[in-house]
Amino acid sequence: MLRFSPLAWAKLEYFCHRGDTEIGGFGVSKPNDLLAIEDFATLKQRTTAVSVVFDDAAVGDYFEAQVDAGRTPEQFARIWLHTHPGNCPQPSMTDELTFDRVFGNASWAVMFILARGGERYCRLRFNTGPGGAMVVPVEIDYAMPFAGSDHDGWRAEFNRNVHEEPVIVRGFANGSRRVEDPLDAFGEYNDALEPLLDADLFDFDFDECEVL
Repeated sequence: MLRFSPLAWAKLEYFCHRGDTEIGGFGVSKPNDLLAIEDFATLKQRTTAVSVVFDDAAVGDYFEAQVDAGRTPEQFARIWLHTHPGNCPQPSMTDELTFDRVFGNASWAVMFILARGGERYCRLRFNTGPGGAMVVPVEIDYAMPFAGSDHDGWRAEFNRNVHEEPVIVRGFANGSRRVEDPLDAFGEYNDALEPLLDADLFDFDFDECEVL
């Protein structure tokens, strides 16, 4: 089960409803309980209603700051959180391609999607042994300690990191329409993230995860 602290969940909900685009980030979890999320961390990103692209430099800065804080990559770079501005939390083709390309070499990873309507989707994938994947339940764990919400701080973080861009809809003489994303949807999160998640650099023994 993926568990959110009330504070992490409140922040994710705030970002989900703050703008009209997708928002991406990472779950930061406890060192001895890797599926217990204490914080939702965002990076500088360009967003549309159908895609997110992280800034390359921001990815490196995020990893450096987290390591300096004493965290290991399995605490801050294995749980990919993002929002959908509509009511459907099901992964898009872009989501699936991104999860496979960027997180495919990690020993384990989670893709979590929160839709604005409140529906959610969560899938855990692991590559140790024969490998596999499973949809897992999600809960807000009110037993985890939490402080009050920080709307002023979250608003400042949103304005600092989230840069919204429009999706272009082109019409044709035959009445058909085509949606074009000005961001390269298949380059979501860029190539800067992939080497930082490489299993050879940050290996994690899935059997050591106490939650599982």
